[in-house]
Amino acid sequence: MSEKIIRIELSQRQDYRFDIAFGADIPGLTSDEPVPLGTGLGPSPVQMLCAAVGNCLSDSLLFAFRKFKQVPDPISCVVTAEIGRNEENRLRVLKMNAQIRMGALASSLEHVDHVLAQFEEFCTVTQSVRQGIPVTIEVFDGAGQQLK
Repeated sequence: MSEKIIRIELSQRQDYRFDIAFGADIPGLTSDEPVPLGTGLGPSPVQMLCAAVGNCLSDSLLFAFRKFKQVPDPISCVVTAEIGRNEENRLRVLKMNAQIRMGALASSLEHVDHVLAQFEEFCTVTQSVRQGIPVTIEVFDGAGQQLK
């Protein structure tokens, strides 16, 4: 039972380049496969997957801290995806890693352990992706101390 339906439209512009429309007043974007398949004039589908995972995790961490009226900002995130061949010799995303960095020091925030234990559960995208791709998550504070 779905609560909401998300609809985007893709229109082929040329070869592997597509215009993507999100509707309403949201700016569209162009995707493309990297060379040699495409021309690399836009993010690839794998890059957009990485962006979706990183964006959702960052939002979820921010949401979890804000529930306790805490300010971890600014948040940045780097997501890497390992691409390789599966048993059928097909290219697949084998695993992903997200490194989230908060601007705030952990010592200046309350409920850090509680937030770190639960924020991933709020992330719709990562929890969905994890059903088929392993995703590891690391969280660092503003001093570079690894918290998770």
